[in-house]
Amino acid sequence: MLTGGELDVLTGDYLAELTMLILGRDRLRDPGLGYAKTFLRQLEEGLGLAHERGVRIVANAGGLNPAGLADAVRELAAKTGVPVRVAHVEGDDVMPYAEGVLTANAYLGGAGIAACLRAGADVVVTGRVTDAALVSGPAAWWFDWSPGDHDRLAGAVVAGHVLECGTQATGGNYSFFTRHAAMARPGFPLAEIEADGSCTLTKHPGTGGAVTTGTVTAQLLYETQGARYLGPDVTARLDTVRLREEGPDRVRISGVRGEAPPPTLKTGVTRIGGWRNEVVFVLTGLDIEAKAELVRAQLAGVLEGVADVGWTLARTDHADASTEEAASAMLRLVVRDPSADRVGRALTSAAIELALGSYPGFHVTAPPGPAQPYGVFSSGQLPAATVPHVAVLPDGSRLAIPAPGPAAPPAAPLPPLPVPPDPGTRGAPAGQVATRRAPLGLVAGARSGDKGGDANVGVWAESADAWDWLRSTLTVDLFRELLPETRTLPVTRHDLPNLRALNFVVTGILGDGVASGHRFDPQAKALGEWLRARHLDVPVSLLPPLAPPSEVSRP
Repeated sequence: MLTGGELDVLTGDYLAELTMLILGRDRLRDPGLGYAKTFLRQLEEGLGLAHERGVRIVANAGGLNPAGLADAVRELAAKTGVPVRVAHVEGDDVMPYAEGVLTANAYLGGAGIAACLRAGADVVVTGRVTDAALVSGPAAWWFDWSPGDHDRLAGAVVAGHVLECGTQATGGNYSFFTRHAAMARPGFPLAEIEADGSCTLTKHPGTGGAVTTGTVTAQLLYETQGARYLGPDVTARLDTVRLREEGPDRVRISGVRGEAPPPTLKTGVTRIGGWRNEVVFVLTGLDIEAKAELVRAQLAGVLEGVADVGWTLARTDHADASTEEAASAMLRLVVRDPSADRVGRALTSAAIELALGSYPGFHVTAPPGPAQPYGVFSSGQLPAATVPHVAVLPDGSRLAIPAPGPAAPPAAPLPPLPVPPDPGTRGAPAGQVATRRAPLGLVAGARSGDKGGDANVGVWAESADAWDWLRSTLTVDLFRELLPETRTLPVTRHDLPNLRALNFVVTGILGDGVASGHRFDPQAKALGEWLRARHLDVPVSLLPPLAPPSEVSRP
């Protein structure tokens, strides 16, 4: 990013729910740690170049110890002879409000970052701010926005949300990645932000990947919930976002409306939830189900009393396979318990001791190991006025950042959506639409992710006709039918017509969050791709002309 083209501010997002747990364990071992050490290694390579080019650096790598990281940056600057001014933002640590936890942090906004930059900081490190604050803070500094500039701040928050996961905005993890060349090394995205809060998403010339309305839409849907994107600086209305391609690798984001931020701040709490272990049995060839049942029966006794026992049989085997691996299925046993002894070597050794008296072809993917601690993430709310938000300026002075003013009157409800036309008719009478059984992913993209124990699945269409069909067809009931894991869980659908997108929020599918390792895909990263692979009746007019006519059916 520093060598590829023009840049004013370089941001770095180092924190996630799992990262906070890891940093908490680091801090237990050494109270002087608690920050992302990788940031220092990267800074050693790029600090001098950033200073030469006048690029400010803003990163949340301070984690649980932003003051400690700021001191480490100063030491690095002195060692390398780079005369930079360093500031940090603190106050997010709310451990005094919580007991018996590993970490507890409020999500601060970008106002503290803006204050540090106004005071002349070249490098600003923070603790737990929102991911988008790394962009909204610098934008507020650059254009001298006030806290009441809600529309402008909302535009910057949307830009920050698109940038926060780096190359996910330039084709990484993108449903239609096969359309784009140079995907082996996608370039990082950048935002050219304007005074009114609108921006253009692009990337440095000559870098890989692509910036399209599709890649930007995918990232806009990532780890969001309703149409109102709540944050400490502003509430951004995702239903007002408008995208327009302005040329190769240039997508303009405009029209974003903002509302007052809520009077509370989100808090994230991590704690050690207990101990876990797992064994993966390999089942090869014939009688896969019977082999799995035998293992379950043989271990039933030793598993008695364990708090949480999960068995998953993944039928990865193929009939008449040409390799042994392709002929094999995986039976995964995951156990959790407050006691390390109950799920430690005694249990895994019992599994291995079956080797000479269980199913034919018995073996496991890895030797048994000791129990490992797992974490639990939960979120809550604290009144913003009770959380100290402090900018520690380059000269060491401390500037208190005021909380938002009194809560604004309730915002107007979102307008009802118009009733969509009959899907995919293309002039055909109702009930006479030619359809074909096909994967949803032939006509829709998806992006999914985690928020604590919940997951979201954003689904979007590329054309107006596909959007009319998608929003008419993909109801909550059909979503649950296509993804059976969600059938017993609360599922909420949010419509975003400007993006031709639906956003489904699935409550509780990830249990206690990613650190608990509750499910096979603990961060729900592939939940959207599973949905795209499911088959349903799709209007032929929306499908690529690949299947033979014999597959076309008419109701």
